[in-house]
Amino acid sequence: MKAIVYTKYGSPDVLQLKEVEKPTPKEDEVLIKVHAASVNPLDWHMMRGEPLFMRLMGVGLFKPKNNILGADVAGRVEAVGRNVKRFQAGDDVFGDIFRFGYGAFSEYVSVPENAAIVLKPASMTFEEAAAVPVAALTALQGLRDKGKIQSGQKVLINGSSGGVGTFAVQIAKSFGAEVTAVCSTRNVDIMHTLGADRVIDYTQENFTQNGQRYDLILAANGYHPILAYKGALSPQGIYVCTGGSMAQMFQTMLLGPLISMTGSRKMGMLSTQANDKDLDFMKELLATGKVDPVIDRRYPLSKAAEAIRYLEEGHAQGKVVITLVEHS
Repeated sequence: MKAIVYTKYGSPDVLQLKEVEKPTPKEDEVLIKVHAASVNPLDWHMMRGEPLFMRLMGVGLFKPKNNILGADVAGRVEAVGRNVKRFQAGDDVFGDIFRFGYGAFSEYVSVPENAAIVLKPASMTFEEAAAVPVAALTALQGLRDKGKIQSGQKVLINGSSGGVGTFAVQIAKSFGAEVTAVCSTRNVDIMHTLGADRVIDYTQENFTQNGQRYDLILAANGYHPILAYKGALSPQGIYVCTGGSMAQMFQTMLLGPLISMTGSRKMGMLSTQANDKDLDFMKELLATGKVDPVIDRRYPLSKAAEAIRYLEEGHAQGKVVITLVEHS
């Protein structure tokens, strides 16, 4: 089978399209013919081996332990191991396979049936389904679990036009929140289309300095000092960082717990936990039209390096998808 392989850390130039052995499912595994995958910041961090502490967390100190990127997958089950109960050959599925060595940038991948994989809604294309898992679950868990979102709250999404942000705006609206989206000028219109009640163009206005206060701030991208975020929170407000610059994430990890212990505002970092229960929750939002994936660009598998390079530039509007089977 064909796969995008990397054997050393570096720029997208380290990615190569190669012929590798097609996996055989073990007794508890499902073999998926990949129709589509999507690119996440996680992929370029894994590709570059940065930040360095990631290498100490089991991904490989001097070279990558797993050689095929891709956490988001959508495809058709081709075969199952004899102990598999949840799926059968012919099932259309999607999910997040990061915990099991990732590997979606390939024609086939074999993963345990207890991976975060669920049946794909018939109304969704494989490309749309592949855009969902990592970004949507990050947005969902950031807002619902870490952010304790409630109907009627004032919620701000910083970095609202990216993969996590476009899902976060829609999910927050589905919970009944009053949503303010922060993005660049070119993304203002799509934020209104996605349902944002107010849109702030960060090239024209700094939301941390306009005197407005929010019950919940989800920082999906960009950078503001953590004390600026604190100042934009209501007295009982919650700030959740899911991404952004390295400085933003490190400040949250180091100072967030201290601020949370010494005041009424809570500030912290989200660690997304992929699971099929939350994927099923997202399926309901997708099926009812409350949430729609936003896909910016599609690339063939052979152009995966270009897809990652584009995402690294930081201007993608929604998700970047890799298509392995046309018309998926």
